[in-house]
Parts: sequence; C-alpha cells; structure tokens
Amino acid sequence: MNEDDNVQRIGMRGGGDPSMKWIRSCVFSFALLVAGVAPAQELALVNARVYPDPQAAPIENATVLMRDGRIVELGTSVALPDGVAVIDAEGGTVTAGFWNSHAHTLPLPLREADTRTSAELGFALRQLFTRWGFTTVFDIASFPSDNAATLRRRIAAGEMAGPALLTVGMPFFPADGTPSYVEDMLDGMGAPSAEVATDREARERARRQLEGGSDGVKLFIGAIVDEGRRVQVMDTAIARAVVDATHAAGKPAFAHPTTREGIEVALASGVDVLAHTTPTDGPWSPALAQRLVDAGVALTPTLALFEVEVRKERAPEEVVARISGMAQQQLRIFHESGGQVLFGTDVGYIDLPDTRRELELMAGAGMDWRAILASLTTAPVQRFGHSARKGRVEVGMDADLVVLARDPARDPTAFSDVRHTIRAGEVIHSAHPNAAPEPGHGNAANDERR
Repeated sequence: MNEDDNVQRIGMRGGGDPSMKWIRSCVFSFALLVAGVAPAQELALVNARVYPDPQAAPIENATVLMRDGRIVELGTSVALPDGVAVIDAEGGTVTAGFWNSHAHTLPLPLREADTRTSAELGFALRQLFTRWGFTTVFDIASFPSDNAATLRRRIAAGEMAGPALLTVGMPFFPADGTPSYVEDMLDGMGAPSAEVATDREARERARRQLEGGSDGVKLFIGAIVDEGRRVQVMDTAIARAVVDATHAAGKPAFAHPTTREGIEVALASGVDVLAHTTPTDGPWSPALAQRLVDAGVALTPTLALFEVEVRKERAPEEVVARISGMAQQQLRIFHESGGQVLFGTDVGYIDLPDTRRELELMAGAGMDWRAILASLTTAPVQRFGHSARKGRVEVGMDADLVVLARDPARDPTAFSDVRHTIRAGEVIHSAHPNAAPEPGHGNAANDERR
C-alpha cells in the first residue's frame, strides 16, 4: 500500500489540513483493521449499557448477541455459544447505529470511486463517517452522477468496510443558478450542467435519476451565485415537477432553501426535508415553524457548517456568533414546535468530520440527549422508510450498533466518542484497530430477552 496515495487531502478545497499528521500516523493501523475485517456470523457485545431507543431506560450490564447481521439476543443473562466472537464494551454505552442525513461523497478520493483502490476509499470512509458512528449515510448531491452508486456497490461487494450509502445523485440547480462555490470544482471535473430551465426538463431528469437508482432528489431552491452576492431562487413550477416525480417513486425530496423565499418555494412544492436552516435571513417565527411542522417537513440543521463558512470569509467572531446564534434560534423554535430533526454534518463539502461541535450547538439550541439520539436513529429511519429494520436495539433488528466510551445522558458530546461501529454484525470501525474480538466460551446462564 502506498501511504502517499492514502493520505491525500480528504476535502474539496486546497491548502493544508491540520489533521494530516494524525491521519498519516493511522494509515498502518487502519490497514490492519481492514485486513482483519471479515463477515462474522456471530458476534457478541458484553458488559454494555444499552439504550434500546431514545425514550427507553438503559439496560445495564447487558449483552447483545448478533448472528447473520441481525440482533438475536438482548438481555442481562444471555447464553453465549461456544466460539462466538466477543467485544467487551467495558461499561460503555450502546445505541443503534447513527445516520448522517446530510453528507457528500465529493472529496477526493471518494469522488473517484471507479478508479481508486479499496484501501484509499476505505480509509476515507473511516475518517469521514464510520469513525463517528455512522452506519448509514445519505449523500445529498455528488458528481459524477453515478459516483455514489459505484461507491455503494464496492462497499456491498466487500472491497472495503463502509456505511450503508443512500444517494440523490446529481442535484438540481435553477436556471443560471450553479452555486459559485462549486463552479471551479465542477469545471475541473468536466461535469455536465445540473441546471434545469423548464418543468418538463426537470421532471424527465428526475425520473431518469430515480429509475437509475437514486434514493431521492436534492433541489437547490436557493442557490448562492455571483460570488455570494445574490441568491437565485428556483421557479416553483420546476421545483414542484421534481418533487411530484420523486413522490411518485416513493422517495424523498431535499431542498437547500437559503432564504425565506426559498422556504416558501419548498413549502409550495411539497419538499420533505430542509437541508439547512436560513440564518442570514432573520429569526423564524413560531408561525413559520408550525407551517413547516404541519406540512410534514423535516429539518437537518447543519449548525456547525455556518460557523465554518463565516470564518472562512475571515469575519469577526461577533459575526460568527450572531450567525450561529440565529441558526440555533431557528432549530430551537422548530424543535419546540414538534418538528422532526435529522442529524447531518455536510461533511464532504466542509472539512469537519468531527461531530462534537454539531452536538454542542444542537444541545445549546435546546435539544436534550434523547432528542439528539432520535435525530441520529429513530427520526431518519422513520423519515426514509427503514424503521422496520433499523434505528433501535431490539431482537430482530439489523445489527447496526455504536459503542460509546461515555454515557450521552451525562453529556451529549459523548455521541462523538466512538469506540466501535458495527454494521450488519460486522465491525467497520474500532478506536483500537489492532484489537480483534476475543473468542468466547459459552455459558449456561438463562436467556432474558427484551
């Protein structure tokens, strides 16, 4: 394995990355982890505090037994079969696997999924996603249009460990509305235009992408153009044509609103998820929040994004605080109105895979640890139609699990302190990559299932 190939910048923008020294130090350990990953038919987590779902009381000193990718036993006195692989949670907290409902496969090497090695791609997937507990990731706009699908196929084929990957493929920009901040990247890639000028064109492209395997669509209803000086708003008829085609396929429509006008177009067109708040456009009123809730619109707040973007423009810290505070106000009023919140980081556009700051900002906006856990687990599986198999730690559910070093009931930032990430009963990340599960020795304890 060529180390230089594996430590190329994981990000869209040029320049140095302060995390690169640490990344280089992990290359060899990660190679060992990948080499040691094999689909285990049976795996047990022992000595765990398990939160079955966001509202349930914890099960202390619990064991979770997994077989063929599903949870088959859960309780305090589970009989372990001889030879089962065992991970000692060391008193840590176990929850259902996390969902990142706003991410991108834009950075190198991920956007070259058809040509990069499995080691390169696996390393990037770990740094951006599985390191932070994400067992499922929704890529909500990428280029080339089939890149995320290629990455998904390679993960499914077992070439490298990675999350389950959903994708919207290529986004929809309004006419004359390619965002300024991606123009150079798209030109360098030779990517086709994502702009749509008529409702017929929009509807037909939506149908093609959905029939081709996209799991939803993403509309830039408010596109920032002219180097940030103007917002180009998508025509409502065009937005509605895309959303109607998407709903006919039984899939969700995401929207980047940017402004209050963009929110109105999103509401008029029937969008399912707002991909951001709109902090440069003033506070949200209780009436606006209630309209969004009544329309069944979910929100992915991406609060840390705004701090990153404003600081990138070298704005004074009081401006950063004002914009960040406005985004928190909008999340707070939406959450207090009963709105469904989805956790998302916009990683792949911004170079901030660490989830700690997002968690701090969400807690500061009034979301307690149970609400944050719901945004990571039960809310996305309900929104995207996976609640029959995912989102809870229960017998019969998929064995998508996260082992945390700390209890989030004491501090919500514990959701970023991940010891192990397990997808379909397979360890896809460990904070101690040289440590393999220990072979177990069956016991005669009585089974206590939940």
